[in-house]
Amino acid sequence: MNAGYPEGWEEVDGALERTFRCKDFAAAIDFVNRVAELAEAENHHPDIGIRWNLVTLRFRTHSEDAITGRDVALAERTGRLAG
Repeated sequence: MNAGYPEGWEEVDGALERTFRCKDFAAAIDFVNRVAELAEAENHHPDIGIRWNLVTLRFRTHSEDAITGRDVALAERTGRLAG
C-alpha cells in the first residue's frame, strides 16, 4: 500500500523504505554519499543497507515512533538523487 508516499516508496515494518538499483558497487557508494550529504544537511538520517549494486533506505522518525512528514519529504528528495 502506498498511502500517498513518493513513487517507489512503501511502508515496511513502520518505516518508509525503498531499494535503489545502481550500475555497480562504485555507483551505489556514490549514491550513498549523496544521500549522506542530504541527511547531514537536514539532520535526519535513514538506515542504509548496501548489497553490491543495491541500496536500501529506510526513513522513520524515531522520536515520534512513526513515519512523519519529514520522512516523506526526505524520501521524495532522496528519490530525486537517484534519478
